[in-house]
Amino acid sequence: MTKNSTSSNSSAWTGMVPVDDTALAVTDTGGPGIPVLYLNGQFATQGYWRRVVAELGTGWRHITYDERARGKSKRSADYSFEAAVRDVDAVLAARGVERALVVGWSYGAVVAAHWAERNPERAVGAVLVDGAFPYDWLDEAMERRIRKLFRRLGWFMPLLRPTGLTPRMTAAQQAESNIELGRLSRERELGPVLGSITVPVRYVVASGTSFGSRGDEQERTRTGLDAVTVGNPNIRISAKVASNHGALLKKDFRAIADAVREVAALGLGER
Repeated sequence: MTKNSTSSNSSAWTGMVPVDDTALAVTDTGGPGIPVLYLNGQFATQGYWRRVVAELGTGWRHITYDERARGKSKRSADYSFEAAVRDVDAVLAARGVERALVVGWSYGAVVAAHWAERNPERAVGAVLVDGAFPYDWLDEAMERRIRKLFRRLGWFMPLLRPTGLTPRMTAAQQAESNIELGRLSRERELGPVLGSITVPVRYVVASGTSFGSRGDEQERTRTGLDAVTVGNPNIRISAKVASNHGALLKKDFRAIADAVREVAALGLGER
């Protein structure tokens, strides 16, 4: 897929993009294809997307990056959600991309939804991978549970940081990021964002559990999508896959790639 108005032909590039008080590790495959910007899970790294990137192939321009204090990116004083949304613009500007298709998994799906809603002229569309479900899953008991979980994990996280498997954030910072996500995911917060999106959006939805969830909690959270697809004709479910939340990038990358192709055809075909 090479004919489009979204990208000039650029060379492959890997490096650091300065933004605010930090610098983000970015990889850009270059080329004349449609720019696809991948937004990671909350504490994941850009390497998680390698199977999706390989499946789509060289006809696309793939841009991945590590969020603040994740992977090879530097620490920051600001790990807020709004900083994550600003970083999308910073990466695109640094790579000279005016219009892109955004693909987000988990936390990255919420970032992608907000960015697409705020930037309808710059978004080809969005693929939201098992995230951005408007559902009130956060209450005081859940906040206490999240803080307890990250306190328990905090003792061995520093041991894994040299491997890049855990972020260079404190346990308290990770807990607060997760709690902020819960607040942003409430129906009254996320519902209007999704309802206002005017570009094509396709969901790829997993099955079963996610890290920290119990029983059918994650499946109940996914039911928040029902009202969204009824209320906004731009938003549809592309696939419901068998893998759980943590495994679908590895096992169901073809379904994600298919959703990217579908959104690209819709997003470019309407202009």
